[in-house]
Amino acid sequence: MSAQELAADRSAAKLAAARFAAAQWTRATGAGVDPHEYLGVTDGLTSVADWGPSFLRTGQGYLKRAEEAGSPVSAGEYLLMAARWFHLATLAPCAGDVEGGKQAEAHRAAVEADHALSRALTVLDSGARRVSGDGFTGWLRGPADAPGIVVVVPGLDSAKEEFLDVVSALLARGLAVYAMDGPGQGVLTATTTLSHAYERVVGRVIDALGAPRVGLVGLSLGGYFAARAAALEPRVAAVATVSGPYRLCWEELPEPVRDIMVRRAGGTDPARAFARHVDLAALAPRITAPMLVVDGDRDVIPGVTNGEALARLAPRGSYLSVPHGDHLLGNARPDWLPQLSDHLTRTLTGAPAWTP
Repeated sequence: MSAQELAADRSAAKLAAARFAAAQWTRATGAGVDPHEYLGVTDGLTSVADWGPSFLRTGQGYLKRAEEAGSPVSAGEYLLMAARWFHLATLAPCAGDVEGGKQAEAHRAAVEADHALSRALTVLDSGARRVSGDGFTGWLRGPADAPGIVVVVPGLDSAKEEFLDVVSALLARGLAVYAMDGPGQGVLTATTTLSHAYERVVGRVIDALGAPRVGLVGLSLGGYFAARAAALEPRVAAVATVSGPYRLCWEELPEPVRDIMVRRAGGTDPARAFARHVDLAALAPRITAPMLVVDGDRDVIPGVTNGEALARLAPRGSYLSVPHGDHLLGNARPDWLPQLSDHLTRTLTGAPAWTP
């Protein structure tokens, strides 16, 4: 290869890394990492292959800060930030990774994220309780006498460490919150695969929590999981979805999304079968709990049908569409997170709408 060709390859690799970083921008900043630090880390990427190692190093830097912190609160805050960076490290593409090195790197990052979150909550929230069972694990937080419990359900490549702001918003309203990883998600990706029958997982979670009823909030593919569970698990008393698919079409999905689904489902055939199940047309009319469906108008992933039909077909559904919102609406948090949190709070507690 000539020097000119080598330079062109390097330039193309750096451009691909920049495009990938730009695509993850609002997701990462919505998850709570500092936008300036994100730009600093991603500006140094020479290829997409650098993503995982660079984000792992950043997370490890926060672990070191936690060790050197001047107070338990500071240590806990650094550990929470480490958990965020470790989780984002798992988003690195693994397509074509014949040897499995990138998958192993992602699994390591997921374990690091889980461990950092566990350490953070031990310091910051003495009442937090780890609750695990068949196909799920997570943290229950909030007062023991809370008037309601909300289960936060992640999506295809998200995890309990990604939605700490959602957890905080619900805790601030006096609710208890269980942030979970389910089959094929988060720290469980190395030992389990995606399951479309998420109502069974939610049922086991409710049993483990000892709750007579719960609210659900599902994000991205978690929106499908939450809606399906609300249709089939009678103990779901309130539900909200954010960027959740009403229907998936395997043939139209972008290749990176299919690659993730293949890894999380355990192969191409299981992934295709999983995608066929993601269709809420028959289930939506069975969702009797009050439901809020949140979409961003700029969320236009091919092969994914947004939630307008879900809200329309659910007997007590309502629809919030944010014109400038993208997938997961990380660029529009104030336009939906307060409304979603209030919806779940009012539904679970029976509190009247607040008037200033």
